[in-house]
Amino acid sequence: MNSTLDAREDLLAAYLRYWTTLRVALRRRTGSHELAEDALQETWLRLAALKDMPEAVRDNRAFILRIAGNIAIDLLRKENRHAARCVSDEELIGAIADNRPSPEVCAIDRDELRCLVLALAQLAPKPRAALLLSRCDGLTYAAIANRLNVSESMVAKYLVQALRHCRDHLRALDI
Repeated sequence: MNSTLDAREDLLAAYLRYWTTLRVALRRRTGSHELAEDALQETWLRLAALKDMPEAVRDNRAFILRIAGNIAIDLLRKENRHAARCVSDEELIGAIADNRPSPEVCAIDRDELRCLVLALAQLAPKPRAALLLSRCDGLTYAAIANRLNVSESMVAKYLVQALRHCRDHLRALDI
């Protein structure tokens, strides 16, 4: 029992003696100051918790380096698994980005809509209705013809007339 206590005390003393070397080795292995410090602390805890000392320990320094290296590998794996599951700040910001148009775009769109409404108001009732039924409601020429009690060819003429009028009106306003 006494030899086990002495062996553990020797191991802890060796840990303290090689602490700087161990710290440098762990920092090199993990590439992180924080992970190296965590591995150092975990190594101390494991060494202090040893109840049965392995009899074949001839080199305390090598034994401690092996334990610390294994702990560092475990911590790196854990960190990599965690990083793989985490979302980056850019991804998070992109996911919650506001897709609404800017106030400037809204103002421009509002002006263009106002001009289009004026152009539509200047149209005769049937060409205006044909255009709105086609573009807004998505009706076919046959359905529009049925609604307006005209032929399909007349619907085509109404649409050409309405589109030409809107185009000319918007061009005149330089939009």
